[in-house]
Amino acid sequence: MSENNKILLVEDDRNFGDVLCSYLEMNDYEVTLATDGEAGLETFKKGTFDLCIFDVMMPKKDGFSLAEDVRGMDQNIPIIFLTARTMKEDIIKGFKIGADDYISKPFTSEELLYRIQAVLKRSSKTENKKQEAKEFNVGDYHFNYPLRILTYGEKEHQDKLSPKEAELLKMFCMYKNDILPRSVALKEIWGEDNYFTARSMDVFVTKLRKYLKRDENIEIVNIHGNGFQLRIKELS
Repeated sequence: MSENNKILLVEDDRNFGDVLCSYLEMNDYEVTLATDGEAGLETFKKGTFDLCIFDVMMPKKDGFSLAEDVRGMDQNIPIIFLTARTMKEDIIKGFKIGADDYISKPFTSEELLYRIQAVLKRSSKTENKKQEAKEFNVGDYHFNYPLRILTYGEKEHQDKLSPKEAELLKMFCMYKNDILPRSVALKEIWGEDNYFTARSMDVFVTKLRKYLKRDENIEIVNIHGNGFQLRIKELS
């Protein structure tokens, strides 16, 4: 699975970065190492990668800023953050930017390898799902899932959704007016159900609420202890 996967590793500790490179290369990944955020951005611009691994605390450009720049060029590439910081605010910030995973130092090489494999597997599943021709009507909205376009009214307004936003909205549409269990969505879209993926899902639910706010008959309701419900009031 991994023999063709190219990884961009941006880590300012050269010795640590070299150790990670050697380990990943032994497991058939092709790794390019950059030692600061600016160099990482230039390397990303010049190459083609399947996954990015960014340290958060780096000189010249921190990992969060680097990820925002990369997301501006490629919304789909998976990003994993490496950090010694464990503050919840930092973790949530990472997921808001679009992180696919977050690994706190110290960690074992085996843990990193497992997380890389899991992220790449989820990314591959997402790419496969894009081939499905699915369209949904949600109140006054039309949602084209393959194109990730949400249209309000007669093309009065259109939004291009990110891959995870589209995945989550699709699940809401499939569970319309029923409860979408949080654990089901997390395992299907994020691959696992834990504190960090749950916080990430909350961020995406908030984004979808903003997209859907033009239709007063639509609301996404938090069902405490269970999940969410996309409620659509039927007009009499």
